[in-house]
Amino acid sequence: MYTFLLHLHSGLRWLILVAVVIAILKSLIGLFGGGEYKKFDKIVAVAFVGMMHLQLLTGLILYFIYSPYITYNMGDAVSRFWSVEHIALMVFAVAAAQVGRSISKKTQDAQVKFRFQAIFFTISLVLMVLGIPWNRV
Repeated sequence: MYTFLLHLHSGLRWLILVAVVIAILKSLIGLFGGGEYKKFDKIVAVAFVGMMHLQLLTGLILYFIYSPYITYNMGDAVSRFWSVEHIALMVFAVAAAQVGRSISKKTQDAQVKFRFQAIFFTISLVLMVLGIPWNRV
């Protein structure tokens, strides 16, 4: 089960990164192009946020059930990254994605939808990039 979850968690990040880049680009195009908020825009945003939640769930299971880093020495940079930095950055990334989607869902104005998605999805992307263990990619 551990191996499956680890591979799911690791592989899903690439789909999430593709989805967030598409969502940000579509939001920027809609924002600066004055376009309508269409069904595809909604599908991309919902897919991105949904995958973020799945990623968070698998990450939390890996962290709390299988992780040796919960009890490690905080003086070690690797242990600190896994036990504090990675999980904190990723939880904030999920929160930013959810906030952007929630605000955009509540408004009727397409420009406001695009603006909030562009802002919060970009924040989410930056937090994800900071929290990805690039030395293990």
